Amino acid sequence: MFKKPHLIPSQHLGRKLYLWQYGDFGRPVLVFPSASGMAHEWENKAMIEQVAPLLANGKIKLYCVESNVSEAWTKKESDPAWRLGRHIAYERFVYEELAPFIQNDCRTPDIPIACTGTSLGAFYALNAVLKRPDLFRYALCMSGRYEMSSFNPVRAGEMYFQNPLAYLPGLGGDALEAVKSRIHVDMVCGRGPWEDGNWQETQAVAGLLERKGISCRLDLWGKDCDHDWPWWRQQVKMYFHHRFG
Repeated sequence: MFKKPHLIPSQHLGRKLYLWQYGDFGRPVLVFPSASGMAHEWENKAMIEQVAPLLANGKIKLYCVESNVSEAWTKKESDPAWRLGRHIAYERFVYEELAPFIQNDCRTPDIPIACTGTSLGAFYALNAVLKRPDLFRYALCMSGRYEMSSFNPVRAGEMYFQNPLAYLPGLGGDALEAVKSRIHVDMVCGRGPWEDGNWQETQAVAGLLERKGISCRLDLWGKDCDHDWPWWRQQVKMYFHHRFG
């Protein structure tokens, strides 16, 4: 299996970010990490193994990028406005620097990108398809959190646009039509240990997507399915082989 490391420079973040590429041909898929923020997370957690046949057969290329989730969301001792600014800078990196890098690497300037993530990574994936359907057309969101006010108390201005459960009800006009005509979202979550809050927010987002006419599938797993990698390995294997196989 083809595997290659990259260091992607970002003017928005003022540093270079790690990116691991798996596969050398196929539909590009951007992987957002969980709260660890590490680019090598999916390889360490045996997620790459679950989609190895798709990589070997040229169905997909994975781009696993690091994030700044700790400075933006999980280290709450920092100033909330500063943390929000760091998240916005990361979004600009993804949309204005990383997406063009991926499209250039695929030698197709307008190739649509899929995205995925677990836990907080699912929030990043959902935001990507809702905000930039010109770039991202599919998202697999596993065990996500989508009510971001629980991570940052800022309630005005830009925070509204970082909180899917806040901005989705107001999505309309040309922006809604662009999303409706282009994207599909698979929302997956267990209802077992450490998933309380996650599955309720997953269900709430799926309900809003359905009411807006946005293509979405809600898949709530049982009470034995907890917030952990053994279940996410099953989910990514099932959904990626169905979507890209």
